[in-house]
Amino acid sequence: MELILASNNPGKIKEFSELLSTKVIPYKELLGEIEIEENGSSFAENALIKAKTIYEKLPQKAIVIADDSGISIKALNFQPGIFSARFAGVGASDKENLQKAIDELKAKGVNTSPAFYTAAIAVVSPFGEYVVHGWMHGKVITTPKGNKGFGYDPIFIPESFDKTLGELDSSIKAAISHRAKALNLAKPIIEMLQKS
Repeated sequence: MELILASNNPGKIKEFSELLSTKVIPYKELLGEIEIEENGSSFAENALIKAKTIYEKLPQKAIVIADDSGISIKALNFQPGIFSARFAGVGASDKENLQKAIDELKAKGVNTSPAFYTAAIAVVSPFGEYVVHGWMHGKVITTPKGNKGFGYDPIFIPESFDKTLGELDSSIKAAISHRAKALNLAKPIIEMLQKS
């Protein structure tokens, strides 16, 4: 069965293909552009909404994978959480979301705070629905450093490191990231489903 990703993000397509060691097809190649309303109350619910929406529109049976991820910052009452991609408003850029997090931390008089990334990966197939999670703990700072990665990476320093994800080599991020951890849990499920 084909493996369809409920995303058209080139970075995610590449990351999923590499970590799963198999070809992953972005849904747009089969269905065109589709607007998916992520109105769940958790990362798991949003990942399932995306995967199920695409699965139900496919003309043939396939395995659909989707992820939802974000950062939770303790000093901001664990915001932005599931609103990470739209923290500064719907349609906000990564830069705008990052700046809002920095501004809110500074408004509280905080230069650093414990934080963690969460990734939920949903797998939907003719054989059922599965969701797995991965986490990466660390802290955030209010001075962005590095231009690697995306989103909140320039202010996030993972546990046991002294550099932000914006400074660390992509191979290090791939080994420790929340998405990599979740994908490692999803991989045996996907392999089992492909053999069914």
